[in-house]
Amino acid sequence: MVIRQRMRALQCKKAIAILNGASLNSRKDVMHKLAAIQMASGPNVEANLYEAERLIGRAAEAGAELVVLPENFAIMGMSETDKVKIRERPGEGRIQDHLSAQARRYGIWIVGGTVPLECSDPERSSAACVLFNDRGEQVARYDKIHLFDVHLVDIQERYNESETIASGAEVVVADTPFGRLGLAVCYDLRFPELFRAMLDLGAEIVALPAAFTAITGKAHWECLVRARAIENLIYLVAAAQGGYHVNGRETFGDSMIVDPWGTVLDRLRHGSGVVVAAMDRGRLEFTRRNFPCLEHRRLIEYRRSSQRVI
Repeated sequence: MVIRQRMRALQCKKAIAILNGASLNSRKDVMHKLAAIQMASGPNVEANLYEAERLIGRAAEAGAELVVLPENFAIMGMSETDKVKIRERPGEGRIQDHLSAQARRYGIWIVGGTVPLECSDPERSSAACVLFNDRGEQVARYDKIHLFDVHLVDIQERYNESETIASGAEVVVADTPFGRLGLAVCYDLRFPELFRAMLDLGAEIVALPAAFTAITGKAHWECLVRARAIENLIYLVAAAQGGYHVNGRETFGDSMIVDPWGTVLDRLRHGSGVVVAAMDRGRLEFTRRNFPCLEHRRLIEYRRSSQRVI
């Protein structure tokens, strides 16, 4: 009995070592470098665009092929209505043109954080996460679905995004050279059903621009980012605002890139900068094949059992 238990323990250790990348010689590696940019944006759009350009350049120099900017990278205004004042028409405007130009300049794909775009309500804007390909063409757009209407009692901070942002309604996953890329924004991270919906659309990577508060970030940021990566067996590129802002707000930072096993490949806890890590498609496929929890989903059975009357 003791020998059998030891053998089982050894087999478990070997399996974990393989999933952690200790023995992956049986497949061909396909590597892509991903980058997350961390900023502490202010109310001056031109200054923010200059900083974004500088950091995009650093990411490109490090070999990044996909660069993700944080939420509200182009403006963190003195009031929430400042975003509405500078909102752009879809497909045109200073912010979108800048993103397009940087993508063309460096021949990279860019997830443009969130850009305030016009919507049907003149008092609000859409928090649009726009994806540009390496030719500077906008190939996808996701409008933030879950809006941060929260009162943080401990520090007496109140957020009402729905007052100035129109909620989106569509789940977006796009084809890229790196794999199927899902788009989500900040507060969306707390809603695992959105990530399952992206997974059902074939997501292999998710880009998450964010601006978590210092309080909620300290409590929940890392565990949520890693959980979404683990439970969906995806690469997650989380690009955050991080630092003190002119409007008095403090954001948490800790931008990170996480692999499907939940390993933090690189991170930046504080200050502006760039996080870069390699996405290994072979590892993604290997992990999904050898740890097939996605195939073990029984959602239909769960629903049926919950409807039974006992």
